[in-house]
Amino acid sequence: MKKQLIILGAMAFLACNVIHAQRIVLKSGSLDFIKGQKEIKIQYDYSDLKVGKKTESEYVNDKVESKNKKEPGTGDKFKESWIKDRSARYEPKFEELFNKYMGEKGITGSKDAANAKIIMIVHTTCIEPGYNIGISRQNAYTDFVVTFKDADSKELAAITIDNSPGGTFGGYDFDSGERVAESYAKCGKSLAGFLIKKGGLK
Repeated sequence: MKKQLIILGAMAFLACNVIHAQRIVLKSGSLDFIKGQKEIKIQYDYSDLKVGKKTESEYVNDKVESKNKKEPGTGDKFKESWIKDRSARYEPKFEELFNKYMGEKGITGSKDAANAKIIMIVHTTCIEPGYNIGISRQNAYTDFVVTFKDADSKELAAITIDNSPGGTFGGYDFDSGERVAESYAKCGKSLAGFLIKKGGLK
């Protein structure tokens, strides 16, 4: 019986990954501008964010209410960490993996790149936090629109990244923030690979 449950769990995990295959598409512009750059200034945008099928405010308010009913105060802590995770976990994870691969081509990106001629706006449009209840789990999935602009705010290119998956090896990611952070890491890695390939940096 235990063996059957493990097999079923593995099949469900694989099915989820097939359904939620990551997609990266150059929607407009060209990536030729990336050649010769040394720095990229990164900005993050969380406006009009959807969480699953809800607006961000609906999702957070529902979580706060349900958690506070079960244990007073836990909902308020959730709301606080929901916002803090952006700068404390998501953005550092994205930049860590983005810079790991772009660094091999002599390019780095950060929020503090004051002398950069290119601005990269990472707009998170949707987060599916996933879940992990021990016997069953699902990765987090995050959608992004990444826009590149020059110093005069002229748009150079726009890339969509859909279903960036997030989960830790071994499945011990019981905290939703950890799963989402890993989806940002995956996004940073995949975006770097896309820029290297499509921008002619190989």
